[in-house]
Amino acid sequence: MACPMNCPKTLRNGPCGGVRANGHCEVDPSMVCVWVTSWEGSKRMGNPESTIQIIQAPVDVRLKGTSAWLRAVRKRLGVDK
Repeated sequence: MACPMNCPKTLRNGPCGGVRANGHCEVDPSMVCVWVTSWEGSKRMGNPESTIQIIQAPVDVRLKGTSAWLRAVRKRLGVDK
């Protein structure tokens, strides 16, 4: 399966509606839509009711370029920034 976090539009809950007829991305026509790849991978895993259907929170673009693991550690420790 592909990681959907490399979607050029940073979408986390499925294709944007701009998927081209050939399954490629509307923003970057040279790449296959990560959601097409992810969905096909999910089907190959034999579980059509998989976690790919769980709605994820939108990406917080304010956090771009920051450390996710450091944020998680600080949260666990109760330390602010």
